[in-house]
Amino acid sequence: MSDGPGAEDWRPIADRVAGNARDFLDGLTAVARGEGADETVPLLLLETAQVMLAGAQLGASKDVILPSNWEPDVGADPDVDLDALRTGLATRLAGFDDYAEIFDPFADTQATPFRLSDDLAAVAADLVHGLKHYEAGRVAEALWWWQFSYVSHWGTHGGAALRALHSVVAHARLDVAEERASR
Repeated sequence: MSDGPGAEDWRPIADRVAGNARDFLDGLTAVARGEGADETVPLLLLETAQVMLAGAQLGASKDVILPSNWEPDVGADPDVDLDALRTGLATRLAGFDDYAEIFDPFADTQATPFRLSDDLAAVAADLVHGLKHYEAGRVAEALWWWQFSYVSHWGTHGGAALRALHSVVAHARLDVAEERASR
């Protein structure tokens, strides 16, 4: 890393992001297996909000720049079966997996169709990639990847998923309140 903190100065944020990434992956995996039951959406809202806080910390940090401007290979596909995760989430989110989003509110004028299951699996894939660096002891590479992919990819998908999950929770709570008030 250059123009800023040394690798050890980055260790606290790397440890926090790694912990948040693991918690997100564990929570997503449990929900995909059906462990969330009737609380699937609120649990996903909570997990997504927590990992987005970790991403926001990366976005607000100075740029992590690798000295060689080169990322070492992380090896084979992740231990997390992302296809099974995506499929499990799609099953649990049946009825509200599909939603519309303005991908870039400064450049787009048309809503684009998205799927919560795809968005959450995309976030998971980027976090797993960084975790592979972290677990191999490459803190700078892990932070560089998490920061770069947050700004370029998983931050957008996580933010869109967060808004969609919030909308489902809001409708569930507010629509019930309106029904009770009209009785």
